[in-house]
Amino acid sequence: MQKKILILLTVIFISSCSDFDDLNVNPKAATVVPAATLFSNATKNLSDQMTSTSVSRNIFRLFSQAWTETTYTDEANYDLITRDIPGSHWRILFRDVLKDFDETRLILSTLDDGASVAQRNNQMACISILEVYTYHVLVDTFGNIPFSEALNSDNVSPYYDDDAAVYDAIIMKLDEAIGMISSESGSFGKADLIYGGSMDKWRRFGNSLKLRLAVRISGVDFGKASTMTSQAISSGVITSNSDNATFDYLGASPNTNPVWEALVESGRQDFVPAKTVVDIMNDLSDPRRAEYFDDNLGTEIYVGGIYGQNSPYASYTHLGELFHKSETPGILFDYAETEFLLAEASELGLDVSLVDAEIHYKKGITASFDFWEIANVDAYLLNPDVAYSTASSSWQETIATQKWLALFNRGFEAWSTYRKYGYPQLVIAPISQEWVPRRFTYPVDEASRNGDNYIQAGIDMGGDLKSSTIFWDN
Repeated sequence: MQKKILILLTVIFISSCSDFDDLNVNPKAATVVPAATLFSNATKNLSDQMTSTSVSRNIFRLFSQAWTETTYTDEANYDLITRDIPGSHWRILFRDVLKDFDETRLILSTLDDGASVAQRNNQMACISILEVYTYHVLVDTFGNIPFSEALNSDNVSPYYDDDAAVYDAIIMKLDEAIGMISSESGSFGKADLIYGGSMDKWRRFGNSLKLRLAVRISGVDFGKASTMTSQAISSGVITSNSDNATFDYLGASPNTNPVWEALVESGRQDFVPAKTVVDIMNDLSDPRRAEYFDDNLGTEIYVGGIYGQNSPYASYTHLGELFHKSETPGILFDYAETEFLLAEASELGLDVSLVDAEIHYKKGITASFDFWEIANVDAYLLNPDVAYSTASSSWQETIATQKWLALFNRGFEAWSTYRKYGYPQLVIAPISQEWVPRRFTYPVDEASRNGDNYIQAGIDMGGDLKSSTIFWDN
């Protein structure tokens, strides 16, 4: 993977002291932040949040039961309140991601830097695609959220828009962004920390995101989902791991992979792979175990921690080497997911050109093996418990299980796959006796900060409960 250069996120302007009033001005404070710097900063904040495994801000690997905790098991039992995990997720995505993207757009709209119309359109398209991604994550996490009145600093009590309406709006925004892209012009250059300015890859990312949204809404608006799927395929989705939307971390703080920070830099031993995923992979003799897991218990001996219960670190299999490297990339979207989405779209009947879900299913598994540099995928595909025609009694279970395995390091999307199809079968949290949540409850301080709108949003969601469902979760 090609190393991207992280942009210096603090820009210093030196001011001259021409009169006595200048003594009240900090000469080292940044007064204007370049648009490219804001864009890079927001991109990193988004990647950090989606990649993180901090129990204070991102517990989606626990929600998907890929990981479990060793000692302190509150989060694996779905305690969202003690640490106000929803509040952290909410603040980071609204304040540190969306607000920076919004400011980037504002600066670009008034900037006279000699950029061509095509380049400026490309820059705006990159911003919009990542905004759509972020709003979609927020909706899929909470349901109704501020949207039409969000990001306005003069409005401290924004209205919570209906989750389906937000989807409608961001789908339109995504269409506009894809339509603005010109492959013949640049965008942010090296400040583009995902694709380094390649607009062909941005278009593929945008179309793959559109495909994901189409599959999400297929159960509530089949016609719209069908149109979106056909448009995405026609325009071009991600077709190889070289198209993956990744953020390449570096070897030195503060630009290291957040998982490395949690597993290595912290010196803590808080996580092990969960029995839920280890048992499934053991039953399949899945070769990816050699990369996902460590062999600390012996060669090819893998024992997952009991989900939601105390699982002493020394007694269970540890996470693999890649999770202990500071430079492991964060992934926003990849080829494996795209192929599984195409398999789902085929079975759902969203596009007549998708005549064989099995082909895309196999490509999805192969893409996952290739990413992890695992050989013998052909033998794995012949395993009767993996083969498309014999793996299970339903296509939903077959595709969802292998997609979930491929998403082992991407907890949010693995959790979303489970919510969509109910597979693979996850376990009840043993201490809280709760099933896997369908959503986050709203941040704790929303009740006091935005009380009326918070109350109404809870009513509209059928209660501000972990068991309430997002509009597409049916």
